[in-house]
Amino acid sequence: MLEIKNLHSGYNKIEVLHNINITVPDGKIIVVIGRNGAGKSTLLNTISGLVKLKEGSITMDGKKIPTTPHKVVTTGIIQVPEGRRIFPSLTVNENLTMGGYHASSGEMYCRREEVFGIFPKLKERSNQQAGTLSGGEQQMLAMGRGLMAGPKILLLDEPSLGLAPIIFTQVFELVEKLNHDRNMTIILVEQNASIALKMADYAYVLENGSIVIEGPGKELVRDERVKAAYLGASVKDD
Repeated sequence: MLEIKNLHSGYNKIEVLHNINITVPDGKIIVVIGRNGAGKSTLLNTISGLVKLKEGSITMDGKKIPTTPHKVVTTGIIQVPEGRRIFPSLTVNENLTMGGYHASSGEMYCRREEVFGIFPKLKERSNQQAGTLSGGEQQMLAMGRGLMAGPKILLLDEPSLGLAPIIFTQVFELVEKLNHDRNMTIILVEQNASIALKMADYAYVLENGSIVIEGPGKELVRDERVKAAYLGASVKDD
């Protein structure tokens, strides 16, 4: 569905990502892990058009995607940003409306009902200011706002950040449910490598803006290099 070839991108004259090649098949969960500053968020922001592509290409169904964020959204590529980035002074309902701003009134209603079905707590708090929600509820709202856009590909940037363990477990269960029940294609950037890799169909490890390891998620969980660097395990002696 999505293919990234020889991608170089960054900020002004600073190149952050170097020669990135990633294939995202339809209906799969693709995970990107790496340390802080490795370029994970820059990758998602480049796909979304928030960071300028310097070299290379990003294609969806064989066609180059637009380079401006508002046009990228119309292709069905939707990003749920790191830190949630909800509109705190708006109500839950108003935040959801913002997510589906390009939908018809009929689509807006159906999508909102679907979101409330996935996140019953949001329905309970539909007229509450978003800034007064708990961290977990705000993450639910950020994901619900993304779903309001009717994504074909959902980009999730550190959805577990700042959440209690029981809450981020629920978030990951939801990611798997969206993929399984709706065949939704998901690109997940996540620091909790252990959980992320177990749910990944395929995964990439970023270091200093380059892909250094890639493979099926279940294989990378057992990879000694990945275990030593990201899973708290020591590399075995040869």
